[in-house]
Amino acid sequence: MAFQAQAYDLEIHGSNTVGATLAPMLVTGYLEEHGGGQVAARGTGVENEKILRAPVNNRAAEVLVAAHGSSTGFKALAAGEADIWASSRPVKPQEAEQFQARADLTAPESEHVIAIDGLAILVHPSNPVSKMSIETLGRVFSGQIRNWSELGGPDRPIHLYARDDRSGTWDTFKSLVLGKQFELDSNAKRYESNDQLSDDVSRDPSGIGFSGLASVRDSKLLAISEGNAPALRPNQLTVASEDYPLSRRLFMYTPGSDVPALSAGLIGFALGQQGQALVAESGFISQNPIAVKPEFDDATPESFRRLTGNYHRLTVNFRFSEGRTKLDNKARRDLQRVQQYLIQNGRPADDLLLIGFADTQSHELRAQMISELRALSVRKALQEVDVPDVAYTGYGQYMPVGGSGSRRNGRVEVWIKSR
Repeated sequence: MAFQAQAYDLEIHGSNTVGATLAPMLVTGYLEEHGGGQVAARGTGVENEKILRAPVNNRAAEVLVAAHGSSTGFKALAAGEADIWASSRPVKPQEAEQFQARADLTAPESEHVIAIDGLAILVHPSNPVSKMSIETLGRVFSGQIRNWSELGGPDRPIHLYARDDRSGTWDTFKSLVLGKQFELDSNAKRYESNDQLSDDVSRDPSGIGFSGLASVRDSKLLAISEGNAPALRPNQLTVASEDYPLSRRLFMYTPGSDVPALSAGLIGFALGQQGQALVAESGFISQNPIAVKPEFDDATPESFRRLTGNYHRLTVNFRFSEGRTKLDNKARRDLQRVQQYLIQNGRPADDLLLIGFADTQSHELRAQMISELRALSVRKALQEVDVPDVAYTGYGQYMPVGGSGSRRNGRVEVWIKSR
């Protein structure tokens, strides 16, 4: 059963990353398309809350966006106070379990990936440090490294800037960077807002902080590496493909498919091409594929350069649930996006090449087999959306994008013939 919001026609609660700019833009775009009238925005008197109002079906519809952190959105959804939970992290197992009687929040009808974001590691523009490993980042934010001179920078104490405990951005940073090994230094300054954090870092030559990619503003971005993989700066290709080590998905969760028409319509709009164009406009990374000629580093094998020499890469990777050959929720939607890309660009299916990759295995032959099976599973899934007989190959355990054991290494890249 769908809970109706009390005071408003639709309530979206949760992530500041999603709610600060992106959710209001998506709501505005949808209401303009759906209602055809002017959308007016106003505050509620509470910081990080916004009401959007527009005529829909000959009456004024009001949508509340309350952006106080991802965990607050789950609580509101569970209490029946929100129609949509905006989150900058996946639902936690205990949350899914708590919600199980109403809906499976991990199912495709409940979990909607609306954008891809890169966790941006920010420093002052004058800072000469340009890259850092995740391990070093953990040591910096835990206070084990306290001076920039230890990292090749000036003799200056390091000032830490971090999101607050209610933030999905904090949850992502804690999971991807601190892990079980590190604890955030108690001297770190904490923020509810990504933008305010970034602005403060850009004014502090000693500062380092993290935010969503849309909030880089005047700060300098660091390139980040994991394990023995090369350091990558977040950009359209590295983030959209989720190769960047601190890339993450931004979500909207609904309680199953039994939701009010306004909720279902907004989700459909957000996932479609117009909604994804607004995602790009907001500063996040759209899931609409584009073709890019990647810049290879010195470590790229000559055989891979030859294999892809006549191709561009699409900004989409197919990834799998639990590291297996079953496509995850985002990948299922991406099948349709690849099909739409071919239609819109007048390209035949045989212009595509799927390249599968595996994480490090006990034997090179086993890695090769796994990588080919992954590519084959995507080929079969594309056939089901009328993209037939795509060429595929496996590249084994070479060219990792993460450390040994990283799930991101198990992927299928999509390449298209150059024109």
